[in-house]
Amino acid sequence: MKFAELRKAVFEANSALPRLGLVVMHSGNASGIHHATGIILIKPSGVDYNKLQPQDLVAVRLDGQLATKSEIPDRIFSSLLPSVDTEHHLEMYRLDPKLGGIVHTHSTYACAWAIQESPIPCLSTTMADVFGGSIPCAPYVGHGKGKLGQCLLRHRSCGPVVLAARHGVFAFDRSVKLALKAAAVAEESARVAWLAKKLGPLHPFPQKEAKKWWLRYQNAYGQKTKSK
Repeated sequence: MKFAELRKAVFEANSALPRLGLVVMHSGNASGIHHATGIILIKPSGVDYNKLQPQDLVAVRLDGQLATKSEIPDRIFSSLLPSVDTEHHLEMYRLDPKLGGIVHTHSTYACAWAIQESPIPCLSTTMADVFGGSIPCAPYVGHGKGKLGQCLLRHRSCGPVVLAARHGVFAFDRSVKLALKAAAVAEESARVAWLAKKLGPLHPFPQKEAKKWWLRYQNAYGQKTKSK
């Protein structure tokens, strides 16, 4: 992906967060990495989404230092401070080079499960398709202790979302667009699970059955099987 395309994708993902009801005011953030240079673009700290512009995205190197204007491929430098969650994004990118985008939200229903330090059980074919089972919840990591990114990746399953206990949702995938989709489906899954719990005891899919749906979705959904 060209850097200009990455900037557009990261801006669009951030702009979509309030529209999808995944954040309130200026909470949450989305980032994407330009693998050729090792530079990530991330939302600036405390900036409201309705005021955010593509040129406001902050360019940060994988070592945590702000990229200089000469290091940024499109030469668009933002002097704003990056999100306070930048260190978690960087840690995840460093530990898993396959990641292309990360979305962090405080969406209501998913956060309710995170507050209870509980995974979101896999109850539907939709959840099985996207997550291959329940959405795990990583243990609480206190402020200033660091290593949240490491903790999240250590507790992930085959799906692209992990809850951070007492904190929120982290979605990650090959692109920021896919990470955004995962965050949105996670919130809807959390809401459906909460409603189902109101109707009676929950009966999660057996893991073996959930994995069947996940494999079909990964390999046959959409246009994956269309001949070239």
